[in-house]
Amino acid sequence: MTTQATIWRATVLTLFREMFPGPLGVSLAGKALASGLWALEVRDIRASATDRHRSVDDTPAGGGPGMVLRADVLAAAIDAAEIGPDRPNNRPRLLMSPRGRPLTQSRVTELAAGPGPLIVCGRFEGIDERVIEARQLEEVSIGDYVLSGGEIGAMALIDACVRLLPGVMGKQASGADESFTDGLLEYPQYTRPQEFEGRPIPEILTSGDHAKVAAWRLAQSDALTQARRPDLWAIKARQKLTKNTTDG
Repeated sequence: MTTQATIWRATVLTLFREMFPGPLGVSLAGKALASGLWALEVRDIRASATDRHRSVDDTPAGGGPGMVLRADVLAAAIDAAEIGPDRPNNRPRLLMSPRGRPLTQSRVTELAAGPGPLIVCGRFEGIDERVIEARQLEEVSIGDYVLSGGEIGAMALIDACVRLLPGVMGKQASGADESFTDGLLEYPQYTRPQEFEGRPIPEILTSGDHAKVAAWRLAQSDALTQARRPDLWAIKARQKLTKNTTDG
């Protein structure tokens, strides 16, 4: 039985608590949450404001449009979230940010193997750089585009982690045979009916020859990755070259 002290816990700091659990409350993540396989804690950044207006932002130093989340308020919110006997030491502190390092499956796997992250969801024009430095926030991006805030990115990150936790997916093998797991995009999938609008399932998939099926799937993954994600393909090619050089 998983205990409260060891359960994977995601702590989210946001100005919009009502956005959670959102999609995390349904399907695999929702069932696992209800079953106690993981925990979600959502904290209001505004609760750490000290003035009567509960202000959390101010105008950018040096001028410019928009508002910036204050360092003192956000630092207080982070510190408050780390108080308690069930808080693990040195858990990852993440900031969802379009300027962060792209989230990868390998980083998701690392996060899923840990105690669970504290995630800061930015808003407005961003957050004061000093709190990023002072609280050692790791900036994470889910893509080369800008959202209204970090909440949707936080949900994507949490969902990616939760599905890898023990007991969440019905078949653990399904997590080891999908896009990015081996640096390649996933091969095409098919199921009944045997023919759809004149398009049959490739014969090799119904041949019963598991070795040929595996070879076909690998070739399809290679071709798809090379065509759609040349950046991943280049990394994979370098890894093969390095391995061949080392083996030689």
